[in-house]
Amino acid sequence: MFFGSAFLAEVIGTMAGFGSSTVFLPLALLFFDFKTALVLTAFLHIFGNINRIGFFRHGIDRRLVRLFGLPSVAATVLGAVLVPFIPQQILKTILGYFLVGYAGLSLAKETLKFGAAWENAVAGGLLSGFFAGLIGTGGALRGAFLTAFNLPKNKYIATAAAIALAVDVTRIPVYLKLGFLDSKYTAYLMPLFAVALAGSWVGKKMVDRIPQRIFMKLVLLAILAVGLKLALG
Repeated sequence: MFFGSAFLAEVIGTMAGFGSSTVFLPLALLFFDFKTALVLTAFLHIFGNINRIGFFRHGIDRRLVRLFGLPSVAATVLGAVLVPFIPQQILKTILGYFLVGYAGLSLAKETLKFGAAWENAVAGGLLSGFFAGLIGTGGALRGAFLTAFNLPKNKYIATAAAIALAVDVTRIPVYLKLGFLDSKYTAYLMPLFAVALAGSWVGKKMVDRIPQRIFMKLVLLAILAVGLKLALG
């Protein structure tokens, strides 16, 4: 059940370019406490992003990775350090309402989007990195900003994965340093890698068959669904 939910989360995350942690974290909480679930979800996320970069490696937009990634890395450290001190539910609710508003308006009015400017990329990196470190999910927020740049689907997935990988590599050592993962759970890591590989491969096969216009609609619908889940708890 635990690894099955991880596989499903990884398929969804690969297809949308984000979302595996958002889907998987609530399911992991059925088996573990918040801190343990947060770390195991982060490992699934990093394994999945490594695989996505492997599958979509020719599509990475290196300029966007720099503009998004550097602020994300800085902000995720702050978010991760604050985990023990800030109520998670309040932050999830705020983020959820923001995502619902953005995705809902974007679906209703296709011309609505963040501007494709470097300032918005930096702001998106800061916000998504902070929430990724703090509540374990920042991909939907990252996706909301990345949609402004109208990237082809393979380039969008590869770029989002590269940014997320930088965030994961930064936040996981902070979680481990703070003692969030008991050593008895390290046995879960290799199976999670295998599940992430399988889920990423299935997700890639599915996304290859989706037209670009429909793909971007699905991304917005995924952002909306994630927002509703976070807002309503």
